[in-house]
Amino acid sequence: MGIECISSAKLEDTGFNYTMSLIQGKYKMFILYTLMEYGIVRFNEMKRYIGGISYKTLSATLKELETDGLVCRKEYPQVPPKVEYSLTERGKSLIPILDKLCSWGDEHRQDQK
Repeated sequence: MGIECISSAKLEDTGFNYTMSLIQGKYKMFILYTLMEYGIVRFNEMKRYIGGISYKTLSATLKELETDGLVCRKEYPQVPPKVEYSLTERGKSLIPILDKLCSWGDEHRQDQK
């Protein structure tokens, strides 16, 4: 990382901004974490695991993650419908970052007490 004058810097041109645009949102990181921990997860299982999220919000957030290429949706043609979600290879490339966030939290969550 080189030294740059802040007056000419543009956050929107950074990799940080791009990454944040993919993962920011109230539930995206929870969904990615769930898929990292449990692999293939059905819609209702994810809803129960996350808690507090509406069906509409979970559905919309999963669609955003799918559009961004981070989550794969697999639908089975049966009644009742069965849908499973998992991380794509692109989504799996975020696992080291998620692991670091988890490690940092484990190390520092007692700091404020």
